[in-house]
Amino acid sequence: MGTVTAPWKQLLLNSLQSNSHLRHSTYFQLATIAPNGMPANRTVVFRGFQDATNKIQINTDCRSHKIEDINHWPFAEICWYFTDTWEQYRINGSVDVIDGSNPDPIKLQEREKAWFASSPKSRLQYLGPNPGLPSSLADQSTQVPSSLDPSAGPVAAFCLLVLDPDQVDYLNLKSNERISFSRKIFNEEISWTSEKVNP
Repeated sequence: MGTVTAPWKQLLLNSLQSNSHLRHSTYFQLATIAPNGMPANRTVVFRGFQDATNKIQINTDCRSHKIEDINHWPFAEICWYFTDTWEQYRINGSVDVIDGSNPDPIKLQEREKAWFASSPKSRLQYLGPNPGLPSSLADQSTQVPSSLDPSAGPVAAFCLLVLDPDQVDYLNLKSNERISFSRKIFNEEISWTSEKVNP
C-alpha cells in the first residue's frame, strides 16, 4: 500500500516545534474502550513517527490495562493540546500492539529500535511490579535494579504501540479555524481529504 505524507503531519510537526520549549508538549491523552464498554483515558508520551510514515509510536508496559483494551477493540483516539499555540489535535485510528511474541521480524526490529531510543531510566520502569495491581509488601521488598546493561535488548514487559491514523480533527483556537482530515483507501492507494468545518 502506498505511503502518502498526510497533510496534517506537517501541521503537527510545526506545533511540536513551536511548543518544544514546554516539556509537556510531547505528552498526549490516549483513549481506549475497555472490555466492559467503558472509556479509559491516560497520558502517554509521543515517541515519534514510525520511519517515514504517518504512524504514531507509544511505548508501554505489556501488563498495563490499555493492552487488554486494545486487544479487545484495536482502535484508540489521541487528544493532544498545545498550550502555547492553542492548538488541539484529535487523532483516531487502529492500534498495532508489538510485543516480544510478535511473529513479524520487521515489527520486532521496530520494537527494538524504540527500546534503544528510550532513556536508560525509562527502560528500568519495565522491571517493576505489574502496573495497576494493588501494592503489596512483596512488591515493596522486590528491588528494581538501579541499572540495566545498556546493550541488552527489550525486556519482556516492553511493548510498542503504533497508531495508524484514519481521521484527524485539528482546532486552532487563536485563529478560530478547524479542519477535518480523513484517510481514504482506493485500490490499495492511500489519499487524504481535508475540509474546513465550523469550530
